[in-house]
Amino acid sequence: MKAVCWHGRKDVRVDRVDDPKILDARDVIIRVTSTAICGSDLHLYHGYMPAMESGDVIGHEPMGEVVEVGNAITNLSVGDRVVVPFTLSCGSCFFCQRQQFSLCDTSNPNAQQAAEIMGQSPAGLLGYSHLLGGFAGGQAEYLRVPYADVGPIKVPAGIADEQVLFLSDIFPTGYMAAENCDMEQGDTVAVWGCGPVGQFAIQSAWMLGAGRVVAIDREPDRLAMAAKHGKAETINFEQQDVYDKLMEMTKGRGPDRCIDAVGAEAHAAGTLREAADDAMEAARLPSNHPYVLAEAIKCCRKGGTLSVPGVYTAMVDNLPFGPAMNKALTIKTGQTHVQRYLQPLLDKVVAGQIDPSFIITHRGSLEDAPQLYKTFAERSDDCLKVVLAP
Repeated sequence: MKAVCWHGRKDVRVDRVDDPKILDARDVIIRVTSTAICGSDLHLYHGYMPAMESGDVIGHEPMGEVVEVGNAITNLSVGDRVVVPFTLSCGSCFFCQRQQFSLCDTSNPNAQQAAEIMGQSPAGLLGYSHLLGGFAGGQAEYLRVPYADVGPIKVPAGIADEQVLFLSDIFPTGYMAAENCDMEQGDTVAVWGCGPVGQFAIQSAWMLGAGRVVAIDREPDRLAMAAKHGKAETINFEQQDVYDKLMEMTKGRGPDRCIDAVGAEAHAAGTLREAADDAMEAARLPSNHPYVLAEAIKCCRKGGTLSVPGVYTAMVDNLPFGPAMNKALTIKTGQTHVQRYLQPLLDKVVAGQIDPSFIITHRGSLEDAPQLYKTFAERSDDCLKVVLAP
């Protein structure tokens, strides 16, 4: 079959690889009908994620049609259309029983390797390095889905792929980011980053009772989408000082809840810091940038909450933890417990409360993936979200 494979920094290719096979009684095989490029995939593309190997099949936002089922699968049948969560979870361990599916104790076969870095291993993830299991990803014609009795959700007839595809990751991720804010009715929520996760965090903040949502970015098209579809007030951080503007908007108190929807590849306002980052990148020494985290800590009101769905892959230097402690901030993080949110968010789509396809700006085939990765990484052509149709 054809699949998008990682071969090094800024080097993804469409290769011929072996078709997936059932390896466990709880597996299913799907024929992928739609799959997306995630902002987190750019961390792989730029070489931020350790334990990648040349030839790894990448991608973690797939859906498709079940074509084969393992002997233990009773919840799915050949022919079912399903969305596949990027988190692989056993459903029965200590964490899965608490619906903390991204912390599954069972699903990462390389748990010891991850524990050496993190202390304990999170769940295995589709298409996201050998540190997190080495599972083949979903930017391919076919996909093996482990723990399929816990993960995939069936799609009702009459619902298009593009309406439900993002249940695989970014819609639940944005929703969990807003939920992690522990919002009170009428709160002011500031969202850094108007990429796909940020856009869904904005939508979800309204769903959970926000009284005001402020979106922060530097890309005019992303800010325009946040204003149009998310009804957010906007700040362009290259044109305004974010702290000063937020203090003005909140009469000196600061936003009640802050969301870092950017992560490791945050950009700084100011040419000197950006030039330094570019130099590190050119030298192939990528580092996690704490600009958003630092600014959110500074801006958040005392006693407020900082939610971090943005992915970080390593150590973060120069993080102002002293101010976070002294301001009594609550900080909540984590990969998304996708399975917890699949049915409630699918219900919202079916009920017409949200059509997640508004986020899509670019479409293509698997063969287009290398160029579309480049377009997405460079944010050229107003690229925000790419969907591939194998």
